[in-house]
Amino acid sequence: MNNPLLASEGLPPYSQILPEHVEPALDHVLAACRAGVQKLLDEVEKPGWVNFVEPLEEMNDRLHRMWSPVSHMNAVVNSDELRDAYNACLPKLSEYSTEMGQNEDLFRAFSSVSENEPDLDAAQKKLIDNALRDFRLSGIDLPAEKKTRFKEISQELSKLSSSFQEKLLDATNAWHKHITDEDVLDGLPQSAKDLAQQMAKQRDKEGWVLTLDAPSFQPVMTYASDRDLRREVHEAFTTRASDKGPNAGEFDNGETMEKILALKHEQAGLLGFANHAERSLAKKMARSTAEVMDFLKDLARRSKPQGEKELADLTRFAKEEHGVEKLEAWDIGYYSELLRQARYEISQEDLKPWFPVDQVIEGMFQVVGKLYGVSFREVKDVDLWHEDARFFEILDKEGQVQAQFYFDLYARPKKRGGAWMDDSQGRMSTAHRQQIPVANMVCNFTPPVGDKPALLTHREVETLFH
Repeated sequence: MNNPLLASEGLPPYSQILPEHVEPALDHVLAACRAGVQKLLDEVEKPGWVNFVEPLEEMNDRLHRMWSPVSHMNAVVNSDELRDAYNACLPKLSEYSTEMGQNEDLFRAFSSVSENEPDLDAAQKKLIDNALRDFRLSGIDLPAEKKTRFKEISQELSKLSSSFQEKLLDATNAWHKHITDEDVLDGLPQSAKDLAQQMAKQRDKEGWVLTLDAPSFQPVMTYASDRDLRREVHEAFTTRASDKGPNAGEFDNGETMEKILALKHEQAGLLGFANHAERSLAKKMARSTAEVMDFLKDLARRSKPQGEKELADLTRFAKEEHGVEKLEAWDIGYYSELLRQARYEISQEDLKPWFPVDQVIEGMFQVVGKLYGVSFREVKDVDLWHEDARFFEILDKEGQVQAQFYFDLYARPKKRGGAWMDDSQGRMSTAHRQQIPVANMVCNFTPPVGDKPALLTHREVETLFH
């Protein structure tokens, strides 16, 4: 079988990747990595940067470039078949990661590089230091029985984390509200109604359909004058994947979360940490949990008075102007928008025509270009996972491509909510090749309706610039 996930170079051929390609490709690459690591350990007498670390980094990069498109597609174009293939591979990846992290010969080789190569530059020293740290965080110093338990926990956590995301996605997709009376949508801007109508047509229904995706949920919370509708949608959204709400228990993540917390605590204890927070900070800039808590408490102390003042203003406005005796959670966004309009005679919806997505992206590129001396170029003939995705290159002042990235901006079914960035491939410079970084940038903005351009809210503009 010609497996597109085994391409040795170039961008992922997303449209060719099928669920049946995933596990065979991973098995092949893991076998090659294991053989390659053992070959290095057997043949390299004096491990150094060029003869040991670079070949090992290239093996790790090969595994990452094979798995990255699978993990990414599982998040943005999820399907039952891809999900099954993805989950079948998680124990294998976890096993390999722990196996390498607890390989004492590999640990000694990295220690030898650290001791015997005094001329490493800052980036190389940092990589070696991080590798030695990660060996210890993988249980390299543990006795055999504790290493086995550490490995068992790692595998179970990988399964539970995937299960958590799946239940959340399924719970989000499982709920929708079909509306046939347009009066129920009173207050919603036309753009939100158009989207709801498009959602209905996609389900072969008349009227309008509301979902729990952000482009549908947020307008209801902000503009719907029907308080019962706001309450219903808010309840469905905030009880997703729980034992409460309209789908109570069907996708409940409660037990999953308890298991994740317990296992993370146990694993941290195996490594000598008091709790998982301490272990997490071993890779972060903060020096202790006390330092983090002091920062958060100070932040709360400084921000709470302003928050209390704003809530009091909103409560007074809702009562005096609209007769609302008690503000509920599903009222906050709606009356905040009414207060904004009353004070400033402008709404978020009034601003949207000024922010068509292409204009915002171009403006963002201009700002970044001025700050860093780079330019951006969209490339059209790139294989993508969905028709909404786009691909760009970042060029330096000499017109040389220094990085590339994908944009996937719009919400849709079977796509994980939120906004995030992950890497398709990392920057790499070795004696054999130069590899530029490629990133995946994902948002869940309101998609364009019909032939109308997508218009962004100011919050979505902030998300892009951040």
